[in-house]
Amino acid sequence: MPATLLIVGGGRMGSALLGGLRKAAWAPDDALGVIELQDERRAELALHFPGILISAVPERGMLADDGDRLAGVVLAVKPEAAETACRALGAAGVRRVLSIVAGMPSARLEAALGGEPVVIRAMPNTPALVGAGVTAISGGSHATSADLAWAEDVMSAVGTVVRLPERLQDPVTGLSGSGPAYFFLVVEALMEAGVQMGLTREVSRELVVWTMLGSAMLLTETGEDPGTLRAMVTSPAGTTAAGIRALEFRAVRSAFMEAVAAATERARALQR
Repeated sequence: MPATLLIVGGGRMGSALLGGLRKAAWAPDDALGVIELQDERRAELALHFPGILISAVPERGMLADDGDRLAGVVLAVKPEAAETACRALGAAGVRRVLSIVAGMPSARLEAALGGEPVVIRAMPNTPALVGAGVTAISGGSHATSADLAWAEDVMSAVGTVVRLPERLQDPVTGLSGSGPAYFFLVVEALMEAGVQMGLTREVSRELVVWTMLGSAMLLTETGEDPGTLRAMVTSPAGTTAAGIRALEFRAVRSAFMEAVAAATERARALQR
């Protein structure tokens, strides 16, 4: 049976998306497929995802429309392999591609596919591995609102989706794409601080992780501005005020802004 959705690239992000789609019952297992070049990885995928089409190369007739959704391909390969993969997909008759390849403009993928294909560019982040990612999607030259709705439906299986013009994909990469690394750096620093103040590493980790998780939930569920919530915790001349003053003295706010700017510029440079 031809697949409704093919994922080209069975690495961490591709397999996370496949797992999310199965969990969400997005389509029957026999309507999903993975294209993966590496023999060992194909064997692992077959073990973890029985009943799903797994192949080494895309072939004409492998992808079909299921009548309810638009059929298409998710491109989840490394940037250096993206255009080669698109040329193979174009030769196999694929005309709709959702690319999660970092830093790869839709125009280059369109050219590799040939003709007037639909390309939707997406930037997910690593929390997609646990179904809690955020993805920004942008339509290429020939993408319609229906194509964007299809892409949003696919990526919603692993988290939240926002739509943005493609010119904003580099800032997205610098903010939410790289953002988990900034977050983990803060967690590392706070854990070390807890240990330095006499806590065990295990207790310090638990306190930091649950503080971060609870704070994120508070932001999400209340809808309050983060500055308002920060002020709620910061009593005049209190302990939190002392800590915030130390952070501001070290220009932590400015450092994060510079980090996002540097990552954004690097994303732009990779496309040149």
